[in-house]
Amino acid sequence: MRRFPVVEVQHTFYEPPTDAVLTRWRSQVPASFEFTMKAWQVVTHESSSPTYRRLKQPLPDSARGQVGAFRTTPEVLAGWQRSLDCARLLQATAVLLQCPKSFRPTPDNVGRLRSFLSSVDRPAGWLLWEPRGEWPKTLLTELCAELDLVHVVDPMQTETVTPERTYYRLHGTTGLRHVHTDDELRRLRDLVDGRPSPYVMFNNLPRARDAERFLALLPGRGA
Repeated sequence: MRRFPVVEVQHTFYEPPTDAVLTRWRSQVPASFEFTMKAWQVVTHESSSPTYRRLKQPLPDSARGQVGAFRTTPEVLAGWQRSLDCARLLQATAVLLQCPKSFRPTPDNVGRLRSFLSSVDRPAGWLLWEPRGEWPKTLLTELCAELDLVHVVDPMQTETVTPERTYYRLHGTTGLRHVHTDDELRRLRDLVDGRPSPYVMFNNLPRARDAERFLALLPGRGA
């Protein structure tokens, strides 16, 4: 909180912390400090995803094939409710639905996405969607407008279809260890110039220094 005005919580993706932990995090920062957060992986990721290795208790056999891909199963709906609870306790301004590359724009996946987001309760702030695979721009535009989603991208790879609500997540041009060049950071500054309250998030703790270098490029350091 001394270095940045906002932090994205990824712990909630792997396994949400307890209410006591979330409440403590919120109490330890100023009222003006922002948390954003990732929704629990049971909403977006199939049970075969290696990310489930981070669970303290393995998925029960009964949940195999019942989680992820926006299914409206009891397991997924419970996972979404827990994500909403976390967002409330953190007073999160945005909740991210990050999909794996395997979640492709098939009719079944699009149908489940529409059905799920049209029926569940929504967080108080922005609802973010990061499709990691290749999706047609026209379909992305249609779904974001229909479902009131903010399209999340790495701007070094592609551009968002919702520039009026910009939420960038930079994963590293050459991988997780990538250090962004001065030219990349200046390009990023120019991309967000004039956009209303853009979010620029540098994924993974080793990129904190990149985030500080980016902040130093901004007029008045006000973003």
